[in-house]
Amino acid sequence: MFKLLARIGIDGFLLGLVSMVALAWVLPDFGKSGGHLHMDAITVYGVALVFLLYGLTLPPERMKAGLVNWRLHLVVQTSTFLLFPALAWGAALALGGRVSPDLMLGFFFLAALPSTISSSVAMTSIARGNVAGAIFNATLSSLLGVVLTPLWVNWYLSSSGASLDLGKVLLKIVLLVLLPIVLGQVLRPWLRGWLERNMKWLKSLDRLTILLIVFNSFSDSVAEGVWEGQGSGFVLQAVGGAALLFAFVFLLLRLVCRGLGFNREDAIAGVFCGTKKSLATGVPMAKIMFGASPVLGLIIAPTILYHLIQLIAAGIIARKWQDEV
Repeated sequence: MFKLLARIGIDGFLLGLVSMVALAWVLPDFGKSGGHLHMDAITVYGVALVFLLYGLTLPPERMKAGLVNWRLHLVVQTSTFLLFPALAWGAALALGGRVSPDLMLGFFFLAALPSTISSSVAMTSIARGNVAGAIFNATLSSLLGVVLTPLWVNWYLSSSGASLDLGKVLLKIVLLVLLPIVLGQVLRPWLRGWLERNMKWLKSLDRLTILLIVFNSFSDSVAEGVWEGQGSGFVLQAVGGAALLFAFVFLLLRLVCRGLGFNREDAIAGVFCGTKKSLATGVPMAKIMFGASPVLGLIIAPTILYHLIQLIAAGIIARKWQDEV
């Protein structure tokens, strides 16, 4: 059974995400900020840990290998930071008040996120695409997202009469994101051997931290009664919106890559990197931007659902393309 789940993209991490949401629903007093486990304090350090591990595991030498393919880079970064936000903004204008403002903020937050490194590279490799190009673009996207994601979200909130405390958010990003990444890169040459021996353990630690942040965020939402006013319509809108967003961007990027005359390898990298959104970056970034807001669980719900959809869909597609070679 577990092999079947893994084949369609469902692994222990995804099952863990579902478990954390369910646990928050049953035991919110344990996971809420200031609760029995003081998860808010744990997750602040966890955010810094996630990005320290990112800095430690980021291979700068692989970035150089994919540097020259500028057309591929342009397609991926345009999709990630322009196409997605434009689609989310257009949906917000078209739907008006028919969708919860918190859900729309969640979709725009999702749209502003960078691509994900691990699954973009993994799916590109499975489908026998341009792995060097995938590594470069997913990594570049993650670095750009440190700055562009909060700027996009602040713009969206400002357009609706609200705003982030951008100075405070950027200071947190410097302290909890940029400094840990830089420190990780500085330490990487001395810790390379240790990192290679312990990569599996480090990946598990990174994922555990994300699960704890999800538990804390949903516990806050449940404890504050935020979900009591949300019916099945909220869930259907969140799932349907995430699925439509992935399908539309996937099909559009296939057409764009074909129209630009990309070879098979570049087209695969472009489609997989250009459609992905990073849960690993998104959940800690949401914690930085929105803190212990009771609606944080609503805001990150589209990101969690999109992550599930993109892994299952991309896993099936990657194996189909692998068989075509």
